[in-house]
Amino acid sequence: MKNLPELARKTVEHYVVTGTTPSIPEAGLNEFRSKQAGIFVTIKTAEQELRGCIGTISPVCNNILEETIQNAISAATRDPRFKPIQSAELKELNYEVSVLHPPEPASSLDELDPIKYGVIVSSRGRRGLLLPDLDGINTVEEQVRHAMYKAGLHPSETIALQRFQVDKYEE
Repeated sequence: MKNLPELARKTVEHYVVTGTTPSIPEAGLNEFRSKQAGIFVTIKTAEQELRGCIGTISPVCNNILEETIQNAISAATRDPRFKPIQSAELKELNYEVSVLHPPEPASSLDELDPIKYGVIVSSRGRRGLLLPDLDGINTVEEQVRHAMYKAGLHPSETIALQRFQVDKYEE
């Protein structure tokens, strides 16, 4: 196994075909075996249309490999915006894995940059997250508005802001 997107691909292919979660590969990806992080797995069609994206802000698994496996399965089967991925689709999909750095507070919109930083908005116990460098998100205001929408927050609500960087791995 050479990289995290390959792990995500093999995981989804195994899960869709067998209905079981694969084991962590025994070889390769050693730099991720002892580290924990929040992980987002993004799945797109050959036409670059979003097909699933699920992740964790903070780690919930023992290491980045386990986190990638769990979130790949969730992105393929539990993203409420899409039907679960079927075996006929598998060959046409592309995978991206974003390893999140720990979030840090942002006191104003001036401390955000939609290309460099992802954003987390929170209010009333609700949180919404948007990854950095997304197609169609060109301004800080658009980024925050989309994150608020994902959290179910009204645009006029007062929110707390956090920003984070990612290490993005693509096929």
